[in-house]
Parts: sequence; C-alpha cells; structure tokens
Amino acid sequence: MLAILAPGQGAQTPGFLGPWLADAAARDQLNALSEVAGVDLAHYGTEADADAIRATDVAQPLLVAAGLVAGRALLGDSPAPDVVAGHSVGEITAAALVGVLSDQDAMRFVATRGRGMAAASALRPTSMMAVVGGVPDQVAAAIEAAGLTAANNNGKGQIVAAGTVEQLAELAANPPARARLIQLSVAGAFHTVHMQPAVAELAELASGLSTATPTTKLLSNADGAVVDDGAEVLSRLVSQVGNPVRWDLCLDTLAALGVTGILELPPAGTLTGIAKRNLKGVALFNLNTPDQLTDARAFVAEHAGVAA
Repeated sequence: MLAILAPGQGAQTPGFLGPWLADAAARDQLNALSEVAGVDLAHYGTEADADAIRATDVAQPLLVAAGLVAGRALLGDSPAPDVVAGHSVGEITAAALVGVLSDQDAMRFVATRGRGMAAASALRPTSMMAVVGGVPDQVAAAIEAAGLTAANNNGKGQIVAAGTVEQLAELAANPPARARLIQLSVAGAFHTVHMQPAVAELAELASGLSTATPTTKLLSNADGAVVDDGAEVLSRLVSQVGNPVRWDLCLDTLAALGVTGILELPPAGTLTGIAKRNLKGVALFNLNTPDQLTDARAFVAEHAGVAA
C-alpha cells in the first residue's frame, strides 16, 4: 500500500528545483503556475539564496509548485497511490494531486495563504521552536506554562511550540527535562491564533473555488482522518492556517491503513525522516531529482494497491 507525502515549509533549499527545469514541459508548467501565483518560481527555485526562499510568501507557493511538477511527472504513467497527505502547506499539494482543487486554484489558494500569513506574522514578533525528546506530559506542560501552542505534533519525540518571542524565551529559560530546544527559522507562529488574520481572506477566496471528490484517500492535518468530500477538504485547508497540525494522527492513520511504502515529493527527506522514527518497517523513497523517476515509478508499482 503506497502513500505519497508532500512536505511543508522549511524543507526548501537553494536551487532544489534546478534539475527539474532541464525539461521543457516542466519549465512550461512552472511558468504557468508562476503566472497564477504572481511569483517567479523558476528564479526562486534555482537562483535565490536561503534567505529569499525562507520568506513565507515565496516558500509556500514554491513548495506547492515543486510538488505538483514532480507529482505530475511521477504519476502520469504510474498506478494511483492508495493514500496522499501533506504537512501544513503540503496539504494543498496533496489536495491538488488527488483532484480536489485544480493546479491553478491550488496556486491561487497558496499564494493568498502565503501573503496572508506573512502579513499576520508582521503584526507582532512571533516564531516557532522544536522541542525534541523529553517526557511527553512534561513537554506539554512546559509549552502550556509558557503560554505557547503545540502548533505541530510530528510524532514520537518532536513537538513544535509556537507563540510570541517572549513566550519562547520563557520556554527556553524553563525547558522540559531531557528535551532539546531548536529555534526554527520561520517568520511567525504558524498554526496558532496569531494566524487568524489570514483565515478570513482565505475563506473569502475559498468561497469562489470549485472542488471535486478526492480520487484516492486524502488525510487531514486536523485529525488524521480520511476526508472524502472536496468541500470539506477545502474548509479544513482554510481553518488549518490557525490550528495545530496533527501529523502524529496522520502517522497513526497511515499505520492503521497498512501502508507498506512512503514516497515523499521534493524537497524530500523531512517526512520520510519522521516516518522512519514512527513507522518501523515501512519502505521509504525520497524523490528529489528527475533522474530518480524511473526508480520512483518502480517503487510506486511495487507498493500501490498491495495489501500489507
């Protein structure tokens, strides 16, 4: 049983799209997505430095476009995956790949999302911090005591706390026992109440978008559930901006479904790394460059439609 996963913000690295743009069809596809998003994706995916692609209003459309380019190239001649999911902004990629949104509407949505979240981040200094290790109950208590939100639960041993810089300083001064704190290079407290200003604009845009029934199982960041109604998927994508990402529950669903193979779309490595720690025995494939497509298609054929 095959799962295809799309990574979220922070996975991007300078130049990661360069190999894909050697293909004329991929360049044309990316140029079309750039026009919709109002962002020069070819430039940011090949020439821009780490600081430039860290910007929220750049990183988000760049990641979705990368997933769509690679995903279409992979799946055009391959069996359909059994389940698809994306982490945070990657959930938009996933929704487009299973037909809930057109690629063009997905880019409109993510461009609006990126701009809205960037604007919300500018209202007050906020950020995010990964808490790695520690006793789960003690980690949760320390995050709550500092007034922070557990914005991402990424499975065993990793919670991402988010809130104001003052609250994060409080957590750093009073860390949970046996936990390591890692300040994340992000511009705001994503998936918290601080992002609510971005939700209203997204909801207005979403009201004019058409949706379709997912062509395969699609997991929701909200609770790990399989969502089979397109309008419900879109509604959850809107509310996701201001609510925590429960990737741990998505992992639970992947395990319950009996997934045997996970392929992560570019820039790949983050979600397969999490899966390696949480889903023992599941085969993993990081698709990062087009020269891997032959092997990736073989991986898809090996796992798609095969019961555990």
